[in-house]
Amino acid sequence: MNTTYLALETRRVARDLAGLFFIVGLPAFLYLIFGAGQEWGDVQLEHGNVAMYVMVGMAAYGAVTATTGVGGSAAVERMQGWGRQLGLTPLSDRHYVALKAVVAVAIAALPVLLIFGLGWVTGAQAEAWVWVVCALAVLLGATTFALYGLAIGLAFRSESAVSVAGGSLVILGFLGNLFFPLTGTMLTIAKFTPLYGYAALARFPIAEGGYTDADGGLGSDPLWLPITNVVVWTLIFAAVATLVVRRSRGRQ
Repeated sequence: MNTTYLALETRRVARDLAGLFFIVGLPAFLYLIFGAGQEWGDVQLEHGNVAMYVMVGMAAYGAVTATTGVGGSAAVERMQGWGRQLGLTPLSDRHYVALKAVVAVAIAALPVLLIFGLGWVTGAQAEAWVWVVCALAVLLGATTFALYGLAIGLAFRSESAVSVAGGSLVILGFLGNLFFPLTGTMLTIAKFTPLYGYAALARFPIAEGGYTDADGGLGSDPLWLPITNVVVWTLIFAAVATLVVRRSRGRQ
């Protein structure tokens, strides 16, 4: 592991205060508004309360924002000549990808730690194993969205690609039942969107797949549904990223 390059990448991301706000500050703010600040946060679910359920959703949004941003910025860097510059160093493509993955997970851990900390002091409750499993699911599942950021970055071929990728996550967050409960046709559509499966899988230990829709009705997802959703969307993102990589090499 090239610790020098890892330190440079980490410092570069840390200097982007505006970017860190949307990765760390915004999800934490949303949790305080929709989770800790609501009277229904104390309602008990199977293995935790509603505040815990909302907290995991906001942490998931912060984590995917981080990994998508790192993936998108990596793609833009490669197209702008940074890849050729790195080619003059002993750093191989394999090590470059590994370093980017480490940076993505490290940055994704920031909103998870902050929001889980806020949840701990503001009333989010769950059994000890649920805290651990939910945190791991949020972090590991978010790595899929580095592929999404990579594909968007290579497709748009400009610095605005990172903004496009981050902005589209807001739309996917609403469609994925992440910010507030959907109902009816919108809920049915949501189950086919990428953030729904990821968030549902991360929240599964809390409510065992149970959820409340916008009309107050109760529903439940079997475990295979979020797992299938995550696997399918990972394959789709990987295939699209591979296609755009080949196209970008053809242009060069």
